[in-house]
Amino acid sequence: MDGKPQNRFRRVCVFCGSSSGNKEVFGDAALDLGRELVKKGIDLVYGGGSVGLMGLISQTVYDGGCNVLGIIPTALMPYEISGQTVGEVIKVADMHERKALMAKQSDAFIALPGGYGTMEEMLEMITWAQLGIHSKPVGLLNVDGYYNPLLALFDNGVEQGFIKPSARNIVLQAPTAKELMIKMEQYIPLHKTVATRENWETERLGYGKVPDSP
Repeated sequence: MDGKPQNRFRRVCVFCGSSSGNKEVFGDAALDLGRELVKKGIDLVYGGGSVGLMGLISQTVYDGGCNVLGIIPTALMPYEISGQTVGEVIKVADMHERKALMAKQSDAFIALPGGYGTMEEMLEMITWAQLGIHSKPVGLLNVDGYYNPLLALFDNGVEQGFIKPSARNIVLQAPTAKELMIKMEQYIPLHKTVATRENWETERLGYGKVPDSP
């Protein structure tokens, strides 16, 4: 035993911006999520940057005594790393390899506010859940209603017949880290997947046939 609290998740992947945004509340939310992970003894997997929200959450988790694993494409290192990084940093060839390794190393996924990259990474994990590649929870930390327009788009997708109502339940959301973690710990998939994990060639994705969290 390593002395950590017993939780459903050992490692949580957090997608977030290399910017801090225009509101102080976004940085506060990154710090709050970092402290929540530390309180629960959960290690962090993230994009490897040392600036913006990435820098805030990684430093908080590291200072709190939990492990930090950053995964970053070599091409982004000059833009997302400034000064000393914390924890372990793995350099990969491209964004595809980054997302596959993040998924392989994590038991759940959380998106803080961020831009195109954050949303693209989060949406891929939602899609993989719908397809049946994994059954891990995916949550949006909906700080100050940042993700309300995206959630409304998902609801419109259901209304227009492009998203099944049961698949809409893949996306969890809450305004605070504590509330979101409770929802994610209680998550049970309700949707019918397109195919079982065994039918996906996940080794080719670099994802590997890693069991989901208990």
